[in-house]
Amino acid sequence: MTPAVREGLTGAQARREPANFLRHAVSLSMSKVADGLIDPKLVLSWLLSHLGASSFFVGLLVPIREAGALLPQLFTAPRVQAMARRKWAWVAGSIGQGAAAAGIVLAAVSLSGAAAGVVICASLAVLAVARSVCSVSYSDVLGKTVGQSRRGAATGTATSLGAGAVVIFALLLISGVPDRATLVIAAIALAALLWLGAGFVFSTLWEEPAPGERRAAALGQLNILRCDPQLTRFIWARGLLTSTALAPPYIVLLGAQAGQGTFDRLGALVLASSIASFISSWVWGRLADRSSRRVLMFSGMVGALALLAAVAVDLAGASDTIWALPAVLFVLMIAYHGVRQGRVIYLVDMAPKDNRATYTAVSNTVIGIVLLGSGVFGALASLAGAKATLLIFACMALASIFVTKGLDDIKS
Repeated sequence: MTPAVREGLTGAQARREPANFLRHAVSLSMSKVADGLIDPKLVLSWLLSHLGASSFFVGLLVPIREAGALLPQLFTAPRVQAMARRKWAWVAGSIGQGAAAAGIVLAAVSLSGAAAGVVICASLAVLAVARSVCSVSYSDVLGKTVGQSRRGAATGTATSLGAGAVVIFALLLISGVPDRATLVIAAIALAALLWLGAGFVFSTLWEEPAPGERRAAALGQLNILRCDPQLTRFIWARGLLTSTALAPPYIVLLGAQAGQGTFDRLGALVLASSIASFISSWVWGRLADRSSRRVLMFSGMVGALALLAAVAVDLAGASDTIWALPAVLFVLMIAYHGVRQGRVIYLVDMAPKDNRATYTAVSNTVIGIVLLGSGVFGALASLAGAKATLLIFACMALASIFVTKGLDDIKS
């Protein structure tokens, strides 16, 4: 078996892999920076409040973002699968995100109140759907253009570089030196330009054309869950690991209940997530190249420990200290980024090379439903208190370790 075949590439793709690796890293870095600058949980929530939109519109942001980015993939995957060069789907999605971000900027400088809420939520819906096209096509293009032993390095390097840039944004937010509204709007405008630039860079990627294939339409794709028990187990594990994504607001709530006024929600959360991503993503990516299954297991363990530590800190009466909850949040974000790296690489390595788009679409659609359901469950659980909710999420993270252990260990 030739090295190119072992890496999952054709001979022509292997010769162009170094240049393609660089284009992946640059375009994905630009996209990651844009993601951080327009974070709906933090940045857009603050912006809508600043513009005088009601809490109704603020509450719509995360559901629109999560559902819009994941649920449409079941319908877009067959169309992506029919394309000879699937990089153009990612390019279109990136340009679409840039255009939607520009719409948010226009709304922010010209509208207020309910009008701003309607336009920004609508623009976010367009952005989320465009992102779903990028998501469903990216794993397929990555698998075709970068060797198996370097895929984690490509995504991890991009995530770390992107996080480093977002750290600067977070520090500016915390400093309070620039006018915060001006800074936020300028950041979203920069995100729009970065998505447009990422689309241009990705368009220069060399992708060998492949015969377009028609797959089962929409719901028919779910049949692969019955045919591939490993995919079903992977989705179970990924669903349990959503606890690392859903828990941060409840850690912030512990600090707020303790009267921790120094814990700037907008700046500190962006900073904690960005530094954790910057420090850990490249390492997670390299470890995922060796065993993405072990990365998922270890991330679940780290996430569970961080969540249990948050509860312990609060029981010990230390939630009002400057360092305790930010430190816990930092560790949780390291686990979260490990989950992201591990799940992307495991799915790319596990899926048949001619069916990656379908595997990605089915996985992301099911997880989109899980995230929406878990969000509702978390909101109901919060009635029992933040500590009880965090304990439930910790149990989910612990359970993910045992589910992940049953996955095949796919190594390079």
